[in-house]
Amino acid sequence: MKTLKKILLASHGSPGTRAAERAAIAMAAPGATLFHLVVVPEFWSGMQGDDWLNNAATRDAYARHVETTIEREVSVELRRVERAARQRKLKYRSRTIFGKPDECLLEAIRSAKAQLVVTGSLRAKGKTGLRSRMLTDELLRHLSVPLLVVPVKS
Repeated sequence: MKTLKKILLASHGSPGTRAAERAAIAMAAPGATLFHLVVVPEFWSGMQGDDWLNNAATRDAYARHVETTIEREVSVELRRVERAARQRKLKYRSRTIFGKPDECLLEAIRSAKAQLVVTGSLRAKGKTGLRSRMLTDELLRHLSVPLLVVPVKS
């Protein structure tokens, strides 16, 4: 496994994807490139509050607030993973995409020319948080490289 020179990590900071981050960094060859993909699911674009309670200015202000919060949270995750990758002497590239998670991942695999995709396992039932639905049948049918799904340890 230490011959991997291009690994695509699909991660957004959840417990499952943090396990994937550790695995991807550990298995990368010295000098390898870690491509870090964060997908912001498209449903966030509709987060504008209850229309009947707000006017257009209030909805726009709330939408800007949501966008700013997401940008800040993503930025923290990108910096954290970049620090870990650089400590292991890996090259680090990141990309944040807005859209359908599975489609964004397929596009990122092509553009990064990754040898391996690493992501975390699905969130366990009963655990709070977003279920991104990245690991769809459509994704699995169209993968052109191996996919490693790293389980989260409870």
